[in-house]
Amino acid sequence: MTPAPRATVAVAPVRGALSTAGARPLHLALVTLLTVGPLSPVACAQASAQARTDARPPAGAAGPATYLLDPTPTTVTWGYYAAGVAPALRIHSGETVEMRTLITSSPKRLEEAGVAPADVEPALRDIFDHVTDKGPGGHILTGPVYVEGAEPGDVLEVRILKVRLAIPYAYNAFGPGHGFLPDDYPYYRMRIIPLDARRMVAHFAPGIDIPLHPFFGSLGDAPPDASGRISSAPPWIHAGNLDNKYLVEGTTLYIPVHAPGALFWAGDGHAGQGDGEVDITALETSLVGTFQLVVRKDMHLLWPRAETPDYYMTMGINEDLVEATKLAVRGMIAFLVSDRHLSRDDAYMLASVAADLHISELVDGNKVVSMMLPKAVFQPRAGD
Repeated sequence: MTPAPRATVAVAPVRGALSTAGARPLHLALVTLLTVGPLSPVACAQASAQARTDARPPAGAAGPATYLLDPTPTTVTWGYYAAGVAPALRIHSGETVEMRTLITSSPKRLEEAGVAPADVEPALRDIFDHVTDKGPGGHILTGPVYVEGAEPGDVLEVRILKVRLAIPYAYNAFGPGHGFLPDDYPYYRMRIIPLDARRMVAHFAPGIDIPLHPFFGSLGDAPPDASGRISSAPPWIHAGNLDNKYLVEGTTLYIPVHAPGALFWAGDGHAGQGDGEVDITALETSLVGTFQLVVRKDMHLLWPRAETPDYYMTMGINEDLVEATKLAVRGMIAFLVSDRHLSRDDAYMLASVAADLHISELVDGNKVVSMMLPKAVFQPRAGD
């Protein structure tokens, strides 16, 4: 069986792009106070080996190609989104890419918190040792992936085909000046949390297991070129750090395109998270995601939107929570009018009686509010 083609066009993050101020994520600035026992190097090695299994099409199958993109100093962008970044990989619309992403912390801080040196991913050490162009944010993003044919005004359809754990641990942390209650917690704390991939739970503490629902906190494309380099911390019209826990395997994310090729990044892996991410971190970990990227010439959006197997989802993104909520509600009304052919009045009423609002993220500058409408309220249409 012929292995899937690997990324061959890789480039270091862009130099000299315009920098704008943004809140630096706490992830890379925490002092560790809690130490736990080391994790098994064997378990880590097994998870790493599994994550790097080649993605191959079925034997003899025709169809779109599948590519692999691992994080290296020349295939990541550290702390920002920008339209001027040269691609790490070029693909055609409809093709699939398996992207490995890295935990948003440093080898030093992970070891101080109790992770055995052998359990720290070599790729993370390599990037910390060799990447110097970084910030103003702190997320290590794999990419960008250039999708041929994507132009400003299009929509990038991101089909999240698979998400799996890459390492057997996560961390959660908070610190002064960060999170939703910074005055209540004016000190640093970091906890290493073992992950059980077989049972799909996180062992938070004795007697406390958290079900795992892995997803990428940050999925985005390039912002408008006029924006220059923007921090990876606040989400915006390019999606980015949405921290939306419903963007799991099987979900489709729709992102407005603002630059040729769209330029798609993935990062900030979460093994799970509560709505709001109130202390500023989730179950932070490394993940492997498989994405099918499709250019949609027939769609035109101002803000990211999503669809799960069971729900339609609109998202409002704004520094003000009320304004973010208004954007989410208006987005749902617009969707119901354009896609389900309801009147504006009926759309507003249906949103009120059947849709739910979730505070997806509270702590990254811009807030994210999601409105979710169950597909089950609609009777099947011809062709559905």
